[in-house]
Amino acid sequence: MPLWLNRLARLSNPLAASRSGLEAKASATSLTAFHFEGQPRWTPRDYASLADQGYSRNPVVYRCVRMVSEAAASVPWLLYDGAREMDTHPFLDLLGRPNALQIGTDLLEAWYGYLLISGNAYLEAAGSGEGVAELYALRPDRMKVIPGADGWPVGYEYTADGRTVRFPAEPRPGGPGVPPIQHMALFHPTDDHYGLSPIEAAASSIDIHNAATAWNKALLDNSARPSGAIVYAGAGSTTHLSDDQFGRLKAELEAAYQGAKNAGRPMLLEGGLDWKAMGLSPKDMDFIDLKHVAAREIALAFGVPPMLLGIPGDNTFSNYREANRTFWRQTVLPLVGRTAKALTRWLGASYGPEIRLWYDADRIEALSAERETLWTRISAADFLSEDEKRAAVGYGPKAEQGPGLPEGARR
Repeated sequence: MPLWLNRLARLSNPLAASRSGLEAKASATSLTAFHFEGQPRWTPRDYASLADQGYSRNPVVYRCVRMVSEAAASVPWLLYDGAREMDTHPFLDLLGRPNALQIGTDLLEAWYGYLLISGNAYLEAAGSGEGVAELYALRPDRMKVIPGADGWPVGYEYTADGRTVRFPAEPRPGGPGVPPIQHMALFHPTDDHYGLSPIEAAASSIDIHNAATAWNKALLDNSARPSGAIVYAGAGSTTHLSDDQFGRLKAELEAAYQGAKNAGRPMLLEGGLDWKAMGLSPKDMDFIDLKHVAAREIALAFGVPPMLLGIPGDNTFSNYREANRTFWRQTVLPLVGRTAKALTRWLGASYGPEIRLWYDADRIEALSAERETLWTRISAADFLSEDEKRAAVGYGPKAEQGPGLPEGARR
């Protein structure tokens, strides 16, 4: 924000300027000039269109969202209290059974799916003064952010079936001691509160892919070939059909010759009519390649290697295993890591000051080849001691293994 606009915003809002204790820690680029305090701001996009035209009607988008969300939700969690790994803990129990209707993978699949489709994902923490009892994933199209005087969110409003529930951004009295809503958004360069969906970034490619599919469907409905021309060579000076003749001819063509069931049926023409077939040249058929290009661009937006989707013409990776490893390393694990940090910041403090959530990459089958390579290299390193080798692969010193920390347990 320009400095003059920032100063104008502060002068126009005495409340924000008078909060000296909070002002010293606040960002120097206040957002007051762009929002009115307490007024809800709706998501600036049509979520229904993104979900319908993108996810529901496009197989590439559908598969990308499913691949990323299912893979990310399947990653096992690790929980640390300081440097010690916890095998059992109420935090892990909550993530494994977040509510009475879902298991942990169900909740996380919805969380990641909402994030990929809309660019935003919301979790609600339900409970009492005894702590968080349940977690729920909320639909992003029903949620809106309530910005405060300084532009940062002071609350959220969720509307369903004509009823609106308002959630404060801070822990509420009598609640579980944490903010009731956790909002995670993908980076958006021009929006302060809502994220940018991969579907929006790939919108043009999705439209092209959908249009090419509709073209193929229409082509199939018309005998799987382009239409031709019926030429009328009238007798004498008559060069066109009468209205009755034209209507009768059109009705007979639609009833007897169009559609897949009439494909190849011979046409009987009379009264000076002649059929001139029209074909498409190879250049005109480039829309098939265009569809494959659009599919690759959609996969690129979601971070899914096209090879994993069976899209032809992709030679980026030498083999399927390399593409799958790249998918996990560059797409899935960064998303899971970000979620782990968000959940730690949101819920971790209620279980202890040093509670930290992370993921267990050693139990991901797709990365087993990496582990085998690492173990082989470490085992062959004669200049390392046994404890140094254990530390290099994420294990504590063997001498420190006690009854509470079984052999091979990570610290």
